[in-house]
Amino acid sequence: MEIRKVGIVGAGQMGTGISEVLAVAGYTVYLVDISEEKLDTALQAIAENLDRAVEKERLTAEEARAARSRISTGLGFDGFRDCQLAIEAAFEDESVKRAILAKLCEVLPADAIITTNTSTLSVTRLAAQTGRAPRFLGTHFMNPVPKLELVELIRGIATSEETFRTVRDFILSLRKTPISAEDFPAFIVHRILMPMINEAIYALYEGVGSVTSIDTAMKLGTHHPMGPLELADFIGLDTCLGAMHNLHEGLADTKYRPCPLLVKYVEAGWLGRKVGRGFYDYSGPEPVPTR
Repeated sequence: MEIRKVGIVGAGQMGTGISEVLAVAGYTVYLVDISEEKLDTALQAIAENLDRAVEKERLTAEEARAARSRISTGLGFDGFRDCQLAIEAAFEDESVKRAILAKLCEVLPADAIITTNTSTLSVTRLAAQTGRAPRFLGTHFMNPVPKLELVELIRGIATSEETFRTVRDFILSLRKTPISAEDFPAFIVHRILMPMINEAIYALYEGVGSVTSIDTAMKLGTHHPMGPLELADFIGLDTCLGAMHNLHEGLADTKYRPCPLLVKYVEAGWLGRKVGRGFYDYSGPEPVPTR
């Protein structure tokens, strides 16, 4: 199958980043969300990123204009009727994803491939809702998508080899590196990353160190570009909590129990950078620890 047009569901951080990368690579993109405001915000973010790429001479001005022209948006799913590939990149909630997949299956061509950007949910279980499980695959892009090279490819139990190879070649065309991960909770990256973040929150909760000392320790002691609490704010504390719940429930191991302090922050609505407050307060010129 030759992939020419890709439909993307969800204009959040992930869907926006994926749309940008695909457009730069020469693909026609149809991006859908539930409000024009979200779509306008996504297009603005993509335009700003492309302008920065021109300033840094990673793209020419003509290449940036061409990439912008390849992206169209809408509130409905009719734009998926001529797509060869659909990527679901909605919020990490299984009921939301199931509803989206049902709509996609109503409009996509019978031979189109569906992928999900889930970071923790069962690809096999999601595929079973579609009636086209052999043409369903997990494609877990990393955030921020334009900068990070990795994409985890996760087969469901019924995913065909043809589907896997087609999507692998598609990912390679984006100048990304695909790796194969088995369909177990959180796959590879989040299986390792989320418990590390959760343990950092436990260290804060138990008074082992302050926000500053924990993040400084990991940045200087292990050369991580961001400390785990700063990274949690970047990812979104609600996303981190959801991942830990999925690991805890899926693997039935107490070592994956979400830290109570993480739960409290989410209950307070302190979700990180996207709301201006998490383990850091982002209201001023420099982030300030909140604990």
